[in-house]
Order: sequence, then structure tokens, then C-alpha cells
Amino acid sequence: MNTRPPQGECGMYLDVKGITKSYRDNTVLDKLDFSVLKGELVSLLGPSGCGKTTLLRMVAGLVSADSGTIRLAEREVTTLPAHRRNVSVVFQNYALFPHLNVRENVGFGLSARGMTKAQQKVPVEEALALVRMEQYADRPISALSGGQQQRVAVARALVVAPDLLLLDEPFSALDRKLRETMQVELKALLRSRGITAVFVTHDQEEALAVSDRIAVMNAGRIEQYGGPMDLYSKPATSFVLDFVGMSMRLAGTVKSAEGRLLRISTAYGDITAPGNFIAGARVLVGVRPELISPGLPQGSPEATNRVTATLSDVMCLGAKTLIYGAASGDDCLVCEESGAYAIGLPSAGSPVTFGWRVEDTLVYPAEHRQ
Repeated sequence: MNTRPPQGECGMYLDVKGITKSYRDNTVLDKLDFSVLKGELVSLLGPSGCGKTTLLRMVAGLVSADSGTIRLAEREVTTLPAHRRNVSVVFQNYALFPHLNVRENVGFGLSARGMTKAQQKVPVEEALALVRMEQYADRPISALSGGQQQRVAVARALVVAPDLLLLDEPFSALDRKLRETMQVELKALLRSRGITAVFVTHDQEEALAVSDRIAVMNAGRIEQYGGPMDLYSKPATSFVLDFVGMSMRLAGTVKSAEGRLLRISTAYGDITAPGNFIAGARVLVGVRPELISPGLPQGSPEATNRVTATLSDVMCLGAKTLIYGAASGDDCLVCEESGAYAIGLPSAGSPVTFGWRVEDTLVYPAEHRQ
């Protein structure tokens, strides 16, 4: 898959070409291409074992490539050791030094570059101010909360003025509310400083919240690379459909194809969808749940799909309500409505109709289902 930015944009700042990495018989990265523009915040999103952390560590110089090249800020760095790449990493566990206080932790990288304490004073104070930790400068690391430790790790990464900032699931140890706060703060900080960053996560909501672009990875390859809304509204594969956001998913078989419209048989009735498949093809049908209604208003247009199932569950999640229909096998029948919509719904066990527009229906080859 082509993962290059559109023509006409500024040149690639980080450019990874044909990277391969294997451990014995296990291929972790398979001839992977990946690029980032200067000032972008890009997320590597995927399940555990997909290769995202290996790719991050390879860019950092902590893992060597079997083949391929890595260029950063117009330099080839493929074989350069980590300390010569001017890349900073914020690790999942922050990797702070417990025997040093906050100020000493932030200045550690400057000390390693030969700067005296006096020379470090101004850049360390500036870095602490960026993350609003000036008043904690003399505290031991053990006296900080998880969110405060995360801020110290970011300050330590930024104080050396890196060409590239790499973040390996830096919010995974934080509770949900603090994690969301830190996502907003980090994104604003990187924007204000024009910092180029690559962010590893397995949390699709986190990736959608912080990223300019997202590379969805699976089994050592990039399945799709694009902006958050493109990935959500136009998933290129069934894997991306499943991994980025929720979806209704139905297995089906194409009954007929007339022009660009397919008639597809499912366990819940026939539906119509745009696509390019031959009659008899086994397919996977997907629809985003917020595009589906539990029932159809009077006067619905003819170009509307509908399937009927048994209402199995209603989950009120505050701002939204998820309505589930009983489904067989790997199928999933779900729609999303406003938080108050659950009022007036029939009880579990009653029939419910799911309706949506034909043009909102996505179709994929069944054999690509993950």
C-alpha cells in the first residue's frame, strides 16, 4: 500500500523505506514504507504484536533493521547509533531515575552531552515551564503522581531539542480522565513548538484524538495511512473497519450485481450496497453504528436498507446509547443513538429493525476478515 503523503506537500521529514525485521522465523516488519512530514503528529495504531513498537525502536536506533533505509531531517540514519540520531523517546514506563530529583531527571540528557549545571539551568527551567512542573523541580520522583511523572518524562525528552520525538504508549498507566487531559495537553504542546512526533498506541480513541495522520498496522504491514476522519469514514480494509471505531458487521453472499449496486444475502435479509463484486462472492458488510436507526421513520426513501433481529441489549453510555440485536456467528448488529433514546424502546426479546442508507454501506471480501 502507498503510504506517501499527497504530491505537492513538503518533503518527507522522516522517511522509512522497505524496512524488514525478523526474529528467527517470525517476520515482525515486512518491507514496510512509512513517512512523516515536518511538524506532524503521527500515530502507529494496531494490536499487540503488529510491529508498531519495533518500528518505533528502529527509528530511535534501539533496534537494527535487516534491510531498508531510514532518513531523518535529510540525513540517512539507518546504521547510526541511537545517541547520534538526536531522537528523544518517552517510554511507556517513563524510565525516570528514582535517585535523581525532577530537575536532575530533566537535565540528564544535557549532562550526557557535556553541559555543566550552570549551562543546563535555563533550558531545564524552560522545559519544566512547558509542562507546568516548575514548582516540583526539587522533588523526588517518588513524590509525584503518574501524570506528573509523565510530564517530567516529556520535559526530559524535549530539553535536548530533538529532531524527532517518539512516544511509546505514554498514557497507558494513567486513569481514563487523566489520560484524556494529558492527550489534550501534549497535542497542544507539540503544536505550539512545531515538534515532529510519532506516537505508538493500541487505543483507537487515543489515536483519533491526538493525530494528524494514523498508520493502522497489522502483522508487520500498514493496512491504511491517512487522516482520522478518512480512516473512520472510509476504511480501506475490513481490518481497519474492525479496529478503528465500532461497526455493524454482517457476513453475506452477493446475489446479483447491476452496475455499481450489489444485492447481498445475509442471515437477516437481503440488502443493497455499492461495490464491485461478482455474483456468488462471499463478502463482509459494514456500517458505522451512528448511521443506523433502530426502526425507520415514515416516508423513508426506497434507497434504504433494513434488517430485523431480536433486541438483545441496550447500553446507556451517557452521551450515547448502543442498541444491540441478537446476532449469530461473528456478525454484530448494533446502532448508536443519543443518550436519551433508550426511553420508549421495546424490551429485550422484542423484534427491532435496523435501517440505514444504501450509500452508507461498506463491502469487503470475506477472506480479508480478521
